[in-house]
Amino acid sequence: MKTEFIDVSETQKNLVVEIPSTVVDAEIDKVARDYSKAARVPGFRPGKVPAKVVRQRFRDQILHDVAHGLIPRAVDEALRERGVEPVDTPDIRDVVVEEGQPLKFTATFETVPPIEPGDYSTITIQQKKGAVAESAVDEALENLRERAARYEPVVGRGIEKGDSVVLDLIRTAYAKKEEPLVVLAGEEPPKGEPQTDKHDGVTVEIGAAANPPGFDQELVGMREGNQKTFDVTYPADYAVPELAATTVTYSVQVKAIRQRVVPPLDDEFAKDLGEFENLEALRARVRGDLEHEAQHEAERETRSDLLKQLASRVTFEVPASLLEREMDRRMEEFVRRLMDQNIDPMKVNVNWDEFREKQRDAASEAVRSALALDEVARREHITVVDEEVEAEVERFAERSGRTAAAVRARLEKEGGIARLYSGLRREKTVDFLLSRATKIAAA
Repeated sequence: MKTEFIDVSETQKNLVVEIPSTVVDAEIDKVARDYSKAARVPGFRPGKVPAKVVRQRFRDQILHDVAHGLIPRAVDEALRERGVEPVDTPDIRDVVVEEGQPLKFTATFETVPPIEPGDYSTITIQQKKGAVAESAVDEALENLRERAARYEPVVGRGIEKGDSVVLDLIRTAYAKKEEPLVVLAGEEPPKGEPQTDKHDGVTVEIGAAANPPGFDQELVGMREGNQKTFDVTYPADYAVPELAATTVTYSVQVKAIRQRVVPPLDDEFAKDLGEFENLEALRARVRGDLEHEAQHEAERETRSDLLKQLASRVTFEVPASLLEREMDRRMEEFVRRLMDQNIDPMKVNVNWDEFREKQRDAASEAVRSALALDEVARREHITVVDEEVEAEVERFAERSGRTAAAVRARLEKEGGIARLYSGLRREKTVDFLLSRATKIAAA
């Protein structure tokens, strides 16, 4: 067998193969005999069809089967002899197969060039601390107060900004109608047909951004039981096109007024939240939680910085197939997050082609760092044992509320066990590199 390797680029290669005619003819004889045993040809008993007739009648199918039998074996043999490992299944083209002639074809594939991760100690990482400012603790406590706020009935005053008001509401809008060319002085432009809708027990937060322009001002000062009718004119550039430059009549009756009451930040508030003896105990828990989150964030930043430095040591253009695969993965992950939030990906205002293209640089960096991690793992003999995989499956199961058996079955069905193994191996490799990197105290 004759083979020729052609370097198209650092990562893309062509393998030109020529299989001798003797091998091709022997394979044709073998395939033709198999066809003779099963072929059904009018005028001949099964298994008794002459070889010449079989070759003539099933010529194209036989040559097809010969090519499919010889080509994969030839490619595999040639790659093993050269010690070359493609990142994906080679693309076969320019196939020429004829009886009495050599079988010729070209296999195109991508490979990963040799990677030199360099001296691990030259990777520098800042030792960041998960420090938490006192102001952050105060802000978290204030957020707890805001979430614990309740609404209480208002007595003896009218509506104020920030109140929650229950209304019976009638809204009358007029369909837009083309104005005449001339409107006489003192006349109003004609209105379209009125469209009225009624809503009882509507709750309105006075001051909310979603309220119609000028609506809140009309309600301020009204008391429970009061009625009022007023017009609201929407600006021409209003976000809802159907309402832009229109006037809507509102008739409202105030049914109830409630004011938002935020509890004081004291020992009683702490006790109401849980098993806290006093405010200081609550503050200590909040600080501890914030420090825990800050420490995790610092660790994520440290690992991310290490991966960036590692990726920069892979200087060649990453194989296109790996890059496309990573971009696809990022797209699928984004879609999955939308679906987890009960958002239909087909109904969001996203240009998917543009979104995918924006992932290119980040995807390229991710592929480079993954390739470098795999090379370090190979050199340092970093492996993952079955017990570690099972432990990770157990963690997935606990977070998702499913059984470990169900999680494993799904992973096996989707080919996820191999990805899980690779992910764990890379995580262990990151830990190994962190232990070898040069630490610098954060400023």
